[in-house]
Amino acid sequence: MSLTSRETERYNRHIILQDIGIQGQEKIKDSRVLVVGAGGLGSPVLYYLAAAGIGHIGIMDDDTVSESNLQRQILYDTTHVGTAKATVAAAKLIQLNPFCRITPYITRLTPDNALDIITNYDVVVDATDNLYARYVINDACVQLHKPFVYGSIREFEGQLSVFNYHDGPTYRDLFEYHDAVKDFSQPLGVIGALPGIIGSLQANEVIKVILEKPGVLSGKLLAIDIMNNTYLTFTIQKKNEPAPGMYDL
Repeated sequence: MSLTSRETERYNRHIILQDIGIQGQEKIKDSRVLVVGAGGLGSPVLYYLAAAGIGHIGIMDDDTVSESNLQRQILYDTTHVGTAKATVAAAKLIQLNPFCRITPYITRLTPDNALDIITNYDVVVDATDNLYARYVINDACVQLHKPFVYGSIREFEGQLSVFNYHDGPTYRDLFEYHDAVKDFSQPLGVIGALPGIIGSLQANEVIKVILEKPGVLSGKLLAIDIMNNTYLTFTIQKKNEPAPGMYDL
């Protein structure tokens, strides 16, 4: 998909980068990214993906904005309290970049709808705070051969990786599934800036995946502690046995 003159002007700072250029920006325009979760992580991910010129962005979230979200979920303000996050996010992103197509899904990702929705996208971003949802994302992406960009946060610590990229390790290779995941629910405190850091890094990994650049965090886990300013990278080994299918969850 070629760029219009307005898009060329808008994305100038991308285009003058040797590693992106016109062809790279056209790849970004032609890409489709699903972001599961429009909260603390989803807010910066969505902002930066829309600003970057992703052609089609799907937003999946069944929650509404609450007062306690506003400490970190920068897509929203006080006037949005009680409104569906996916609806507000879609409107804000179109204001930011009218060249993007935005599809909101006011629903939760489940084994029943995951394949039908994820098949329409090139990359999936895990911006959830739900352990079970990560296995649903992972297993659907494995079946559909889609990469997904993982991020998680708690207190002052965050994690980042890219799973199922070019047949690389999956989420199950890092975290083995157990039935207790389904019932796990524990709201945790988080410093407001942390999701901004991890979410921005997730958006950056999405762009690298789309452009097929080296250095994608496949087979690696980046762990960040912003209280102590430590950044550690761990290797993830791919297991020999195939990952179970979605419907084994």
